[in-house]
Amino acid sequence: MGVGLNATDTLINLAAYPERGSKTEYRGQALMPGGQVATTVIACQTWGLSTRYVGKLADDAAGQLHRDAFAKAGVEARLIEVPAGVSPQSLILVDAGGERTVLCRRDEQMVLNPAELQREWIVNARALHVDGHDTAAAALAAGWAREAGVPVIADLDDSYPGVDALLENVDYLIVSRDLPCRLMKEPDLQSALRKMQHRYGSKLAAATLGPDGVLAWDGKRFHHCAAYRVPVVDTTGAGDIFHAGFIYGLLQGWPLERQMEFGCAAAALNCMASGARGGIEAPYAIEKLRSSGARYEIAYDGVNLLEA
Repeated sequence: MGVGLNATDTLINLAAYPERGSKTEYRGQALMPGGQVATTVIACQTWGLSTRYVGKLADDAAGQLHRDAFAKAGVEARLIEVPAGVSPQSLILVDAGGERTVLCRRDEQMVLNPAELQREWIVNARALHVDGHDTAAAALAAGWAREAGVPVIADLDDSYPGVDALLENVDYLIVSRDLPCRLMKEPDLQSALRKMQHRYGSKLAAATLGPDGVLAWDGKRFHHCAAYRVPVVDTTGAGDIFHAGFIYGLLQGWPLERQMEFGCAAAALNCMASGARGGIEAPYAIEKLRSSGARYEIAYDGVNLLEA
């Protein structure tokens, strides 16, 4: 079950990121569906899980692109339509090394309100995934999930107003690299993760670190998974696909280390194609990379983790 952002991505491929005040030719552009939770849900459905997505769309061409994508994948989409609205859109600049820079636009009418949720959508799920963009609605959904014993996974990249009410009901808090330090006002990432897990009482507090993989604190010890070394075309959606892989492993009952490895491998394969969902591979291909793929150097060795 996913409650959160969808977005229509316009990918613009560049030879190099432009300097301020310059003129830069671009190699091409492509329109693709994206958005944090929507992409995670699509990946989980692709891997054979039954999924439901709740979000808002306008009655425009961008909204139709998402409707078609959900229908094609087989996602049960509970979509609230906004007449004459503008569906969320992103311009994504992708340089020759595959690194992306995202420019976002979101109509205030597209914010999902708590009153637009139905409790039965949440409580009969095996897991709830939120991204915090619609913070009040996400907080309500997480509260319902907690009451029903449904595990809550969160993918956050910013400290949104009112986010504490959401974080208090998150079991697996997996955020972008710099958020723990900003949220905890703590410059050291390991200390920030420990404080974040302690403050909100989550089972796991983790940060995705790009080429440095993922670092997680479970309340007793740190776990680090190094990223897989692949030829990168586009990093768009890497974090969304990692979360999908983590959720997939969670629902299989795998140990934490295997969940993290599967998520990292799934994200790496997605980076080998364009777009947030361009490289969602089958579980057997992900397992092959997980078990035998080359990795980047370990960013956190055993000594560092024990000293923490």
